[in-house]
Amino acid sequence: MRNYFRTGFSAAALLIAASCATNPVTGKREVMLVSEGQELAMGQQSDPAVTAQFGLYPDQKLQNFINEKGKQMGAVSHRPELAYNFRVVDSPIINAFAIPGGYVYFTRGIMAHFNNEAQFAGVLGHEIGHVTARHSARQQTNAIIGQVGLMGAMIASPRIAQFGEQAMQGMQLLFLKFGRDDESQSDELGVQYSSKIGYDASQMADFFQTLQREQEKSGAEAIPDFLSTHPNPADRYNRVHQLADQWKQQNGNPTNLKINRDQYLKLIDGIVYGEDPKQGFVENNTFYHPELKFQFPVPAGWKHQNTPQQFQMADPAGKALLMLMLAPGASLDEAAQALTKQLSLQPTESRRTTINSFPALTFAADQVQQDPQTGQPVAGVRVLSYLIQDGKTIFALLGVSAPSDFPGYAPQFSSVAEAFQRLTDRDKLTRQPERVRVKTLKLRSTLDKALRTYNVPENRLEEMAILNGMQLNEQVNAGSLIKVVEK
Repeated sequence: MRNYFRTGFSAAALLIAASCATNPVTGKREVMLVSEGQELAMGQQSDPAVTAQFGLYPDQKLQNFINEKGKQMGAVSHRPELAYNFRVVDSPIINAFAIPGGYVYFTRGIMAHFNNEAQFAGVLGHEIGHVTARHSARQQTNAIIGQVGLMGAMIASPRIAQFGEQAMQGMQLLFLKFGRDDESQSDELGVQYSSKIGYDASQMADFFQTLQREQEKSGAEAIPDFLSTHPNPADRYNRVHQLADQWKQQNGNPTNLKINRDQYLKLIDGIVYGEDPKQGFVENNTFYHPELKFQFPVPAGWKHQNTPQQFQMADPAGKALLMLMLAPGASLDEAAQALTKQLSLQPTESRRTTINSFPALTFAADQVQQDPQTGQPVAGVRVLSYLIQDGKTIFALLGVSAPSDFPGYAPQFSSVAEAFQRLTDRDKLTRQPERVRVKTLKLRSTLDKALRTYNVPENRLEEMAILNGMQLNEQVNAGSLIKVVEK
């Protein structure tokens, strides 16, 4: 064992010695095992998976806006030579993220919560900062060094959640988490970059208050993604204000820095808010998909997550997973062959059936994985698959659990699949999303009174106050613009 660790340490040391690079932001030499070429390739390979996972938000003026500001900011960054790409993706979560190679994504959820261009620009600069400081590349480097030093020390047991990840290939880069030092550095770069293109960076600090209030409203289990692993929001608010003030002092205290509240609010007028029913929604323990015109039950108490690519349901105990996704192939047999190959499944039994007039094929299968050292098979998961054909479309409903738990969950998997049926309820088929609507106040009043004049219900007043980045008792002048949510 001592020799093993000595060998691993030596290999890591050789890699470190041979792989130093200058950080574009700090100018310092640092260990970097991911070349710029590899970094660019990672982004190019992952971008299609990201856009497929979420879908692009279908609003060209918003896409043009983020591209224009992003390109302008990239040109004044520490890596102006990068071919940056910017996207608004169709997700209700409050998030912005970047992947290696200059790909930056904002959700429509975060776009709806900004209240001026300066807030948007500060967060845009923050995300570009992750790219210019090569935070993702450094994280990959740390992982490689760790793997060299501990190669073969253990084999992680396959987990049910990993099966879902395998069905969404290429998505691991989305979940890169940066340390607090990286986040603080990106905040500093966000101030610098947004200020350089003429915006008041102190507004970014104000947006952190919106995020903190959203966190407090949602509870500890629903922290906005943009806050995860980030510094304390209150500390961050103070620090970003200090950074913005320092930049102003160092640059002659300019008085023409932009905020552009009204311009931004008019830009997002009509943006979809929250879940978009056309992508599917859950109501009374049933999942409805108006565009594809089907429905099926969700087991009581199970957590669920919907994306354009698939709908997942998870047992609260974490022992079982149900997912629905589209299957490739023109027939049930072709779909079964493609699915077993894609997910490395070994079917044990299969049969044809009919589910509420839909032709179907069901089979049980084991997913066997290989030990990376010995090449021998190791225990995986057991899957109950239902392939359901609706014209040229084939749906795959997969129930997944450990082999030991499978007998207990299989009846529940079957119950959900066999309740798959055509959606005919007109109310569900025509369900419209809520949208942000921008209103002009006729009279000076508190935000509370203003919201009530637009029939905002009592239980949503605080939600709308957070959306506006204001307090309910705050005075709002006549002629001011505010956001409400309507269908």
